[in-house]
Amino acid sequence: MNIMLRNPLQVRLEKLEPWQQITFMACLCERMYPNFAMFCSNTEYAEARIYRDILDSVWEMLTVKSAKVNFEKQLEKLEDLIPSSDQFDFYGVYPAIDACVGLSTLLHGLLDRDDLFESMQKVSQQSVATVAQLEEAQSGEPITDDNQKDNQAVSMEWDVQWAIFRPLREAVERDIDLIKELRQELREESVSNIGIQA
Repeated sequence: MNIMLRNPLQVRLEKLEPWQQITFMACLCERMYPNFAMFCSNTEYAEARIYRDILDSVWEMLTVKSAKVNFEKQLEKLEDLIPSSDQFDFYGVYPAIDACVGLSTLLHGLLDRDDLFESMQKVSQQSVATVAQLEEAQSGEPITDDNQKDNQAVSMEWDVQWAIFRPLREAVERDIDLIKELRQELREESVSNIGIQA
């Protein structure tokens, strides 16, 4: 990932509680999942279901008090899933890799809670970079901090991240209904950050 774009959102994320930070990352991974699913169905590379199950284990940990999840094991499963861009000769491999890296960053954050804020910034940045890289590939024009507002797709990605952030920020305590609502909404929409339909 070589594109680093800045947005005021990144500073605000720091103020979130750990459960809010994890939910925010899970939402972004939910939005990247269709990119991986489409790649799998086009290449028969792997079962997209494995990614889905790993992400579901994060949602379960957020919404079920008694849930016990071995995130080290989930991370091992995910690492076996990450495709290599050397193996595939079409663009879809890059958003698929980004989706895996996003989920991997979330799992690393869960394993080392001290890095949670940093992980959240990385997942936010990863999701925006996926969009910006596709826009660059299509237009041949580099996207920078200065011109990112002129790009509709990149602006839309930041808008969606703000839309996920706002209700989380307003929650006074761990709000399981809100977490479920966010997940449900993203699943029903089932459109990825680059417009892929699951």
